[in-house]
Amino acid sequence: MRLALDSDSSEPVYAQISGHFRHSILSDNLLPGVRLPAVRVLAANLGVSRGTVESAYAELLAEGLITSRQGSGFYVLPHAPGETGGFPRAGGWPAWQDRLRYGGFEAMNAYLPEVSRQTDWIALDGGACDPRLFPMDEFRRLLGQVMRRDGAAAVEYGEIAGFGPLRATLAQVLASQGIQTGPGNILITAGSQQALSLVAGLILPPGSSVVVERPTYAGALDVFRSRNLRIHTVGLDEDGLDVDELEGILSRHKPGLIYTIPNFHNPTGACLSGQRRRQLLSLAGRFDVPVLEDDYVGDIRYEGHAQPTLKSLDPDGRVIYMSTFSKMLIPGLRVGFVVADGPVYAHLLRSKRCHDLATCNLIQRALKDYVSVGRYAAHLQRSCTLYRRRRDAMLAALERHMPSECSWLRPKGGLFVWLRLPGGIKASELLPNACEEGVIFAPGGNFHLDPAQGEGFMRLNFASNSEEVIEEGIRRLGMAMGGRAGT
Repeated sequence: MRLALDSDSSEPVYAQISGHFRHSILSDNLLPGVRLPAVRVLAANLGVSRGTVESAYAELLAEGLITSRQGSGFYVLPHAPGETGGFPRAGGWPAWQDRLRYGGFEAMNAYLPEVSRQTDWIALDGGACDPRLFPMDEFRRLLGQVMRRDGAAAVEYGEIAGFGPLRATLAQVLASQGIQTGPGNILITAGSQQALSLVAGLILPPGSSVVVERPTYAGALDVFRSRNLRIHTVGLDEDGLDVDELEGILSRHKPGLIYTIPNFHNPTGACLSGQRRRQLLSLAGRFDVPVLEDDYVGDIRYEGHAQPTLKSLDPDGRVIYMSTFSKMLIPGLRVGFVVADGPVYAHLLRSKRCHDLATCNLIQRALKDYVSVGRYAAHLQRSCTLYRRRRDAMLAALERHMPSECSWLRPKGGLFVWLRLPGGIKASELLPNACEEGVIFAPGGNFHLDPAQGEGFMRLNFASNSEEVIEEGIRRLGMAMGGRAGT
């Protein structure tokens, strides 16, 4: 045990020791029942006398924070709720901390921390699929097999670019989607969020410009804001982003990157039409601007025909493609990847090394085994069937319980329904009412550069709950809106 003891302090050493344990106990870093170090051992570790430690423990005994058991030692006792163990400070925080400023927008308002402590809320605000569908037992067995088969190699740092066999498997999967690439052009990342951060950090110096859709993924806005970028937004409709508006922005502002979600857009669910995909790439070539394609749930389609990825239409290395396993499998898996051609790949590799050296080697190896034998394809097919039913259940529930002034689009894939609220209702003001009814949604302002532009919208996730829970959640939401919830 290492404690910061100051022999020159006016506070006795025994009081410094007791103060450390008092803080740890009241802060619940030492839980009831935990045994404290033996007097002899702690004295030897700290280089103090046994009497000093005994005096510290005697003070804690007198305060009722610990108890002594004959022949066994000293143990932590429960303490009264609300007691805190913060160390007093003579003044405020250092001046450099007061100068810190975060450029991002706090997406969820102060109401939601209280919500997070409830157990009976229906959460329609999430950004991922249902992790309960993931075959945990099967993946647990795969982890054990990898540990037995690969031994110490499974828990080493691994390759910076990612586990070679996993990258080779991904190249085969991507080929079936029309993306012709190889393992040497694939970089494994800690989810698509790290991929987004790596690309932004490499291509966009602070103060430069980036183009995003209006609305767009809230996590992307946070990344771009945190880098002090100038963000330009392009509107979109059922057929995706407005390429005519994009052309004007490219002409006026000369941005360094176009960030787009062409398939089952987050949050609106829109898909970029085939014609607009080709127009977008033509504009990227004319203005010499890279495109970052976020294909986070491109495989989760329920109807209609599949559109080619932008990357598959790009022979010139203008498009950087990124995707993730976190959405389709389990959010905590944190495995995404980037596909990039040309010198940009080597630069991204160097950036990855500076960030975290490598993504978890053990998880990559288990994921490779899971994907390569067809388990992933089977899981994807089962999930799409189930999510289609959940989408239909949400659309039907909206018809039953929402006020007639609400409107929404029927998403052909993805995870979300983007709902327009009746005039005069603001999402940020509706959210507390919804919380009182026991349901949470994602306010539209989260997804706009100017949150006020999203006040008339909400995003609802239909993938993460059962059909029965969706029905009840929309009923509660209708109650909060004063709609037709009683029908």
